[in-house]
Amino acid sequence: MTQHYRITLLPGDGIGPEIMAVAVRVLKTISEKFDLSFEFQEALIGGAAIDATGEPLPAATLETCKKSDAVLLAAIGGYKWDTLPRHLRPETGLLGLRSGLHLFANLRPATILPQLIDASTLKREIVEGVDIMVVRELTGGIYFGQPRGIFTTETGEKRGVNTMAYTESEIDRIGRVAFETAQKRSKRLCSVDKANVLEVSQLWRDRMTALAIEYPDVELSHLYVDNAAMQLVRAPKQFDTIVTSNLFGDILSDAAAMLTGSIGMLPSASLGASAPGVYEPVHGSAPDIAGQDKANPLAQVLSAAMMLRYSFNQPDAATHIEQAVLKVLDQGYRTGDIMSEGNTLVGCQAIGDALVAAL
Repeated sequence: MTQHYRITLLPGDGIGPEIMAVAVRVLKTISEKFDLSFEFQEALIGGAAIDATGEPLPAATLETCKKSDAVLLAAIGGYKWDTLPRHLRPETGLLGLRSGLHLFANLRPATILPQLIDASTLKREIVEGVDIMVVRELTGGIYFGQPRGIFTTETGEKRGVNTMAYTESEIDRIGRVAFETAQKRSKRLCSVDKANVLEVSQLWRDRMTALAIEYPDVELSHLYVDNAAMQLVRAPKQFDTIVTSNLFGDILSDAAAMLTGSIGMLPSASLGASAPGVYEPVHGSAPDIAGQDKANPLAQVLSAAMMLRYSFNQPDAATHIEQAVLKVLDQGYRTGDIMSEGNTLVGCQAIGDALVAAL
């Protein structure tokens, strides 16, 4: 029996439309092999939405996403919109999408593919075998805490304020996702905080420690965020699953991504309790190469594979896509960001052709 799924596509800005087109080709190909039916609906977000409607997340886009089974997002932002007021910038649209869909858990894998070990800036013996999952809290913390803003003091001096705040329930919610994720991996969870300085981090550590009682099969450890950043570069293989707050997770997941040699290779999933998940590459919109057929679409394609696995419960189809990516890399095809000696430099569309052929 054919399984039918509604997918909202958010190509966004910069290289977004190019890499999204490759992911859609891959999904259409995989649907024929696994008796799946995908209904695609495209909507505006980010700079493209600002140009068309004057706002980064139109109400129609959010409503379309809510009616979907999953959302596939490409990239947002660019130099064109950098000088706009903060509430009108493309990034505000992304934050609004996450909060509007109540997506509190962000899963960001950082896996070293054997074919790309030499693309990493670190020594082979440091990165070979690295397989990390960063679980980042996504709708709380300093990005959403109140009060926030730039205020004028009594002396006339401007003062910027952001508030890092978490409730026990917010911490417990992301903690359970992290522990359950660790159970499906190597049963090791490292919670990252700054409990030696921040009260909010002390509450974070207290709650993670309390939750650990419910997951006796998972080994819980704690690290301060500055030490965790150092350890990611010094000895990344010590980590399996990492759980941390919104701000720390934003920084550490990008650091982990670069262990792989290119941020252009890594997908992510943003999940809530019941709303459709949002799947997107962790890289940005790369406006400097937009429209030049230079973009690496593999993170977008792997994000589509995560969508199949986490939202649609189609692990075989997801694995098939992941194996196709490995096959294309085995064939030596590379975009510029992962190019090394002896490989064949190709463009975004050619990678798409090779993926479809591999599938």
